Amino acid sequence: MDITGNTIFIPGATSGIGLALALSLREKGNEVIIGGRRTERLAQITRDHPGIHAVEINTTRPDSIGAAADRILAEHPDLNVLVTMAGIMQVEDWTTPQGFLTSAEQTVTTNLLGPVRLIAAFIDHLQTRPDATIMAVSSGLAFTPLKATPSYNATKAAIHQLSESLRLQFSDTPVGILELVPPSVATDLMPGHRESSFAMPLDEFIAEVVQLIESQPDATEIQVERVKFLRYSEARGDYADTVAALNRADPHGK
Repeated sequence: MDITGNTIFIPGATSGIGLALALSLREKGNEVIIGGRRTERLAQITRDHPGIHAVEINTTRPDSIGAAADRILAEHPDLNVLVTMAGIMQVEDWTTPQGFLTSAEQTVTTNLLGPVRLIAAFIDHLQTRPDATIMAVSSGLAFTPLKATPSYNATKAAIHQLSESLRLQFSDTPVGILELVPPSVATDLMPGHRESSFAMPLDEFIAEVVQLIESQPDATEIQVERVKFLRYSEARGDYADTVAALNRADPHGK
């Protein structure tokens, strides 16, 4: 993916990684459209950051995705990058159905079905662009699990394998698949997460991500240094020790 000259849609970008990435990519000379459910927040962001475009979208609802896609493609026919950013993370207790069933269904709908539906809404258009990218967002927890968040771990592992599979299917098309693999980042993804000493500062994470995209335009995964401890634990042969260390350091997903 080239770092500049794109038209990029990032749903789930009213805060956290999504918003910070949108602003950084705008500074690099891209046309950026953000999406989210909170219309007042979208309006505030566009007031604060002239040049950023916004569209209302709820990625848990197929009708909302379809309506947003129709509007975006009508207003921004040069769209060539889709970032499937939307995601939720919740602590669960799988020892009782009351401890996980509702949360698990919400997490699968948002973190897995959301990206699937987004890709379905844009893939015909993206294949008409000469240089298109789908950026999928997984997690270091796709590779080394956090005990407190089973559904989140599982959906992010699914996103990783989806990315690997789609890269094979789209190999003869203009669409590239780029997987962003964040570590724990200091955002409001979960209560207390922003203040966690375990989390990577958001500005440092975004700066490293943008530098990696710029220096490695042909990359298939964007891995900041902080995530490699989780990403390669099995390959290093210290998976069990890494799982134990992760869950000692961050026992509640914070």
